[in-house]
Amino acid sequence: MLRRVVIVVSAVVAVALAGHQLIPEFGGFMPVLESVLPWIGLTVPLLLVAAMMARSRLATAAALAPGVVWAAMFGSTVFRTPPGGPSDLAVGTINVGVRNNASGEAVRVIAKDLDLLAAQELTRGGPAAKQLNKMFKYHYPVSTVGLWSRYPISETRALDVGMGWARALRAVVTTPKGKVTVYVMHLASARPGATTSRDASLASARRLIDADPSKRILLLGDLNTATTDRGMRGLTPPLTDAQSAAGDGFGFTWPAEFPITRPDHILFKGMTATQAGVAPATGSDHRAAIASLRL
Repeated sequence: MLRRVVIVVSAVVAVALAGHQLIPEFGGFMPVLESVLPWIGLTVPLLLVAAMMARSRLATAAALAPGVVWAAMFGSTVFRTPPGGPSDLAVGTINVGVRNNASGEAVRVIAKDLDLLAAQELTRGGPAAKQLNKMFKYHYPVSTVGLWSRYPISETRALDVGMGWARALRAVVTTPKGKVTVYVMHLASARPGATTSRDASLASARRLIDADPSKRILLLGDLNTATTDRGMRGLTPPLTDAQSAAGDGFGFTWPAEFPITRPDHILFKGMTATQAGVAPATGSDHRAAIASLRL
């Protein structure tokens, strides 16, 4: 009986890993499962132990199958070496947490070595905004999101990404190496059985990117969509994920105490990512995503 259970469960896990994007959403359940997809690999050691207890070579071979699939999907992520090299722009994004009284300290530590910082869940006139205004000469806040820059900001515009109110922005930053069009977004949340609003805001974001003729585009924000979520196919491509291109590991950012998924993203086109990672954010339930880019 144990041998049969191991074989069946191994087959299910292997299929779920390899074909997750082909499985129906089941009322929004699958996209949420995809958010923690890399963690499904933890079932492999358990299956191997069960196979050894069953003293079955067939069960052992079956238990190895999802391990092989996992390695094919995520092995390069685990062992990736950032390309490194010179960079022209250091950027970051952080959901500071609307009830975070320590948000000023959080952004101070994160932003000290950055040229651009995007923030979400801002309180107008709150500690995060006040601290960033001291650190950066240029800034453009819109509702609960904002962009701070060491370089001039122009062509600013508040955006509604399908939620009925402005929770995103577009701006052009003029760097010493040329202009970069920057989007800051906080998309709708996704929960089990409730991804409709998030999917609509993702589609709205894609339309904005498709309609933008800019040579260089940078999208920063809490997209409420994990790297492994099928919804990211709407943005990558046409954009490239900085963590996937130049990060060390998965770069999980939420929840901050023990991150298991990555809803916070730095996406780009027309540039090259040289390094990417995460940084702690005092008091927030998110960690910050950071990256260096060469123009």
